[in-house]
Formats: sequence, C-alpha cells, structure tokens
Amino acid sequence: MMLFVRMPKERVAVLIGHDGKVKKQIEKLASVKINVESKSGDVAISFKGNDTNFKALAARDIVKAIARGFSPNRAMCLFDDDNYLELLDVRDYAGKSHKHNRRIRARLIGTKGKTRHLIEELSGAEMSIYGNTVGLIGDVHSLDAAKRATQMLLEGSEHSAVYRFLEGRRREMKFMEMGMQ
Repeated sequence: MMLFVRMPKERVAVLIGHDGKVKKQIEKLASVKINVESKSGDVAISFKGNDTNFKALAARDIVKAIARGFSPNRAMCLFDDDNYLELLDVRDYAGKSHKHNRRIRARLIGTKGKTRHLIEELSGAEMSIYGNTVGLIGDVHSLDAAKRATQMLLEGSEHSAVYRFLEGRRREMKFMEMGMQ
C-alpha cells in the first residue's frame, strides 16, 4: 500500500535532512519506506499490509507538516496518537487577491511574531504559516482553541478579542485538567 503527498520543492531538503537523517528517522519510527522525487516534490510512503496503520498515517501527516513549514522536530510530535494536524487555507477567507492574502498572513503573524506566539502559548498548539496555508498541530482541545482563534483573525476579528477568547479557553482547559485529576 502507498500514500502520496506533494510538497513544495524548497521543502524537500528539510524532509530529507542532513545526510538523510530526518527521512531515515521517520522511516524507522513508522516502519515505512519514503521515496522522494526531488524535482517534482512528490513523496510516496509505502508500507506493508493492506490495512493503513496509524504510524503510516502519522508519517504522511509529518511529511505534510514539514511541507507546510513545520520543522521536523515540531512535526515529529504527530507520532503521539493524541496530536493531530489541521491545515487552513488563507484563500478561503481572503479570496485570490495577493495583496489581501499578504495582509491577512501579516495579521496572523503579528508584529515580530507576537500574535503567532500568543496563539501558540495560550492554546498549547504549534502554528506554522507558510504560503497560503496555516498549519496547526496539537491535541484535540489545544487544536480546537488555536483553530477557532485563527479563524477569528481570518474573518477580521480584532486581536484583543482573539486574545480574550484564548485566555478564556486556557482557563477552561486548566479547570478541565484539575477536574480530571
């Protein structure tokens, strides 16, 4: 069986890593074979058996995450079965205007990365903005908070409203953690 991912050519080197270390690490941890076509950016992930196993799907998501701007170290947390990858397309909110796209990406990043950093810190999810895509990695609760905050910014909400939302969600998550113990 095989899974396929297409990635930007400039991210292929990140997937392969120095001396092939990143690719080999993914192959070893997921028990898969990764074939990368450097010129086209096509990646084929092959695995044994007819049933798609969790590790093969995690390997595919890791390749997608690296393709969408995450570092290999940040993407590797997808091997934890509690973490998920979510991709949002900025063009769904901004249309096809390059100028509008650039402005919305700048709103997501913020001055010196402040907004992106606060979304990550308050939600507990990892965030990457690459091209026209916003990538989020986290567990169910942190991913939900980060996704909603990102959508609020994409829809034009003020930064202060998004920060208040995230602070409220953070309090809720802390109460949930305390209640579970």
